[in-house]
Amino acid sequence: MIEARRLHILRAVADHRTVTAAAAALYLTPSAVSQQLAALEQETGHRLVDRSARGARLTAAGEILLSHANAVLAQLERAEAELAAYGSGEAGTVTVAAFATGIGLVVAPAIAALAHTAPGIRVRVRDAEGDESLLMVLDRQVDVAVAVEYRGAPGEDDARLTRVPLYAEPFDAVLPPGHPLAVGARVALADLAKDTWIGQSVGNPCHDVTVLACEYAGFAPSFAHVSDDFRAVAALASAAAGVALVPRSALSGMDLSGVEVRPVEGVAPTRRVFAAVRRGAEEHPLMSPVLRALRGAAEPDC
Repeated sequence: MIEARRLHILRAVADHRTVTAAAAALYLTPSAVSQQLAALEQETGHRLVDRSARGARLTAAGEILLSHANAVLAQLERAEAELAAYGSGEAGTVTVAAFATGIGLVVAPAIAALAHTAPGIRVRVRDAEGDESLLMVLDRQVDVAVAVEYRGAPGEDDARLTRVPLYAEPFDAVLPPGHPLAVGARVALADLAKDTWIGQSVGNPCHDVTVLACEYAGFAPSFAHVSDDFRAVAALASAAAGVALVPRSALSGMDLSGVEVRPVEGVAPTRRVFAAVRRGAEEHPLMSPVLRALRGAAEPDC
């Protein structure tokens, strides 16, 4: 009989693409992961993983098993949810991974709301970029991710996750003082094609938003500086080191006296933020109040 924990290990290898990375995510040794994979291959009678210097990838048999593993693991999450509901499950700890501005915008207000609506639920917060938190959920390091759409992000039809839309926000152009385009009420991205740019690290969802927006405007931005700290981005812009696109919420409360901030003309670049849990876990009596509180914080008038 196939053991569920081995299915979880198989999925981690598929997600992280190396045995070493999967082992680190699961707090196991690489040899333990290899042993469990070998046992799973013996249970199924098929080679499930091909390993090479480039990493590990699932064989055709491995992909077939993975599709069933997602369904099995989701059903186990539902079973845990029903058992927790049966035992009332009104008290416990939920760990939420979120990026910095998401923590300020929705996670902290949700915690404040839960203190009144579900006082038995304790929320622990971990700071994680929007492209990191989803894997943390799948690896069971956290229960909920507040994440951002990015290239390669699991889609709404992903069998491993349930997503709850939270909010969308535009990016504004941050310009050095005295920039020629600061005289207008809005900035056309195409007019910034020849400027030097300040961007985020490759892999950061905000980097993807900037690159895609510039591509749609007909150019590839020339990044001279890279920082994932938006205060640092504003400081560089104030020093006339370049221009940048920054999410509007990240600019809130920041000292912007040394820069010029303008909305983008036309359809503004946007980041879409959502909460995600392992498929089936949304029915858990601890999870559902947290998801409702996050949604309520994102849409306070609802």
